[in-house]
Amino acid sequence: MGIEIERKFLVAGDGWRRQATTQTRFSQGYLSRDPARAVRVRIAGERAFLTIKGATTGATRAEFEYEVPVADAAQLLAMSDGPVVEKIRHLCPHAGMTWEVDEFLGANAGLIVAEIELESEGQAFARPAWLGGEVTGDARYVNANLAVHPFTSWGKNPRP
Repeated sequence: MGIEIERKFLVAGDGWRRQATTQTRFSQGYLSRDPARAVRVRIAGERAFLTIKGATTGATRAEFEYEVPVADAAQLLAMSDGPVVEKIRHLCPHAGMTWEVDEFLGANAGLIVAEIELESEGQAFARPAWLGGEVTGDARYVNANLAVHPFTSWGKNPRP
């Protein structure tokens, strides 16, 4: 079984931009946003993927990802349950690990989060200076929820 162990944080300031090595534009939509089994279609640059994610327990959940033709993904995006989430993912190496910094666009503009994938929930990692508060357990920051409850609709003080 595929397992994803991921922690998510807000980003404070622009210091991460100096560490970014690559960037890829993502368009992603959800065929199912059920927290027990979300089904996502994503176009990432010149590649596309269909991903099935199980319910999250702590920072862990089942994840199965399969590459699909970009043309198929474009048609599946049109079938999404809610608007498509647009973002640019920047890869930022730090202390031997790679952070994925997502800079959201469109209705989620202004939101920047950093994610790190771990081998275990208790794995230690070095925190970059630009890392803000942790939002791993906050459902508002789940991309499937951002599709239908975008960041720009949260009001004046959306940060925890």
